Amino acid sequence: MYLDYFGLNTEPFSISPDPSFLFMSERHREALAHLLYGMKSDGGFVLLTGDIGTGKTTICRCLLDQLPEKSEVALLLNPKLSSAELLATICDELRIVYPAGTSSIKVFVDAINAFLLEVHSRGHHTVVIIDEAQNLQVDVLEQVRLLTNLETNTRKLLQIILLGQPELKQMLDRPELRQLAQRITARYHLSPLSQAEVGDYVGHRLSVAGVQRPIFLPVTIRELYRLSGGVPRVINVLCSRALMGAYVRNEHTVSPALLTEAASEVLGTVPRASSRRFKRGIVGKLLLALALVAGGAALGASFFKSAPLVEPVVVAASSVVTATPVVTPAPDPFEWVRALSHGNNEKLAWQSLFREWEVAYLPDAAVAPATLAAEQGLALLAQRENFSAIRRLNRPVLLKLTGVQGEDFYAALTELADETATLQVGTVARTVAIGDLVRHWFGDFILLWQPPPGYRGVVMPGERGPVVQWLALQMDVLHGRQSRSVGELAYNGSLFQEVQAFQEAEGLMADGLVGPLTLIHLNSRTGSGQPQLADWQKE
Repeated sequence: MYLDYFGLNTEPFSISPDPSFLFMSERHREALAHLLYGMKSDGGFVLLTGDIGTGKTTICRCLLDQLPEKSEVALLLNPKLSSAELLATICDELRIVYPAGTSSIKVFVDAINAFLLEVHSRGHHTVVIIDEAQNLQVDVLEQVRLLTNLETNTRKLLQIILLGQPELKQMLDRPELRQLAQRITARYHLSPLSQAEVGDYVGHRLSVAGVQRPIFLPVTIRELYRLSGGVPRVINVLCSRALMGAYVRNEHTVSPALLTEAASEVLGTVPRASSRRFKRGIVGKLLLALALVAGGAALGASFFKSAPLVEPVVVAASSVVTATPVVTPAPDPFEWVRALSHGNNEKLAWQSLFREWEVAYLPDAAVAPATLAAEQGLALLAQRENFSAIRRLNRPVLLKLTGVQGEDFYAALTELADETATLQVGTVARTVAIGDLVRHWFGDFILLWQPPPGYRGVVMPGERGPVVQWLALQMDVLHGRQSRSVGELAYNGSLFQEVQAFQEAEGLMADGLVGPLTLIHLNSRTGSGQPQLADWQKE
């Protein structure tokens, strides 16, 4: 109904999966990378969990597209089955012949094992993907584990991917399933979209549907993030209803008030802005009991503190008995925005960021920041996160901000205190309350970092070379011990375990894969002398 009104070619926010609307956030790409890594291991289990509507099926579709041609795949969408029924379903998916009418588990297992051996002899790989795996009974999960017992001297012949809601992780912690849990070679929990990613997600879907202009205002995106918790399926339902409301009212943009009204119609009740968490509940018949998780409020109340009210100042006149109230004009809350965005040149912000590394960057020069960084042995890392992530990284960053009129501008964040942040653009600097800053920031930032010798990408288990030697030396420094004899040290064993323990202590994904974030945190802990936002050290 509203497609022609907004100039849309198709429905942009349908909850039905459509490959043309595929949106891979940073989290989705990271989840896919973990699954692909698990697929390259020697077999066993790969685990992907996430709340309803966060995009597990999207990841699964992408994974299927990237599997080698020599792959035999069984996809199970309804796992509420007995052990015999599940084995029969696997046989059906893989086109394995078995006696009609049989319900013998041994018959099914023998047929599957014969198939696996035959497929392996042809150089093929067999994968079983089980969606909604949290619905599997414990005895069925144990039967699934037994299927992975068939192996050669170098690898297992069956790879099993479990997709499920967070309850699946709790199930796998049960003592009777510890053997299965020990066989999981890669695992990832898919979180909802960040506030910045919600904006990108909405813009992407509108663009695919044929509209480039911002129908949802920046302030509306913030409200959408709060209401949806960053869950894509909920975003789709709210946006679709809001577009209908805008059409009915003859409005060409969606305001926060209109979005909130749409949410109340769809969800029944709308959580208050001050809520710390949304209560998990039913999101209407359209979402089939989709549980909501409060992503927006999870940023914390400190991110959205209101500016303090200025109390009236009463001045008593000497000749008058009654006091005459004089209200001091409130300070301009957008002064810092205007000062930093006026005539803003992104290159001036880059100049301020490079200055923190004692590198001269000329705004008028034709050299790109990435090129200059590489010439100085540095690299750029673009991230979309909340402000707590910047505090943990403790590195000067380039922020992409939104001005008073909705325009983009840039500033270098060079100092950070408990409640304030210092921003610089060329020669202009302002110290801003963090609560005010995040109102103009959607989560995009870029930082400079220094890769170690020989670093060419994420360090994987089994790698050798200068970067592994450097990693071993940093671990020695971190633990205050004498440097080991590195030689032809490989990245595995105790070194791999130490890195995993370090990642867990730093709040990173403890997968042992060494990428920029792990290296940056490691530099901070070993006293590399690189520029930092603050001098604090984690206790």
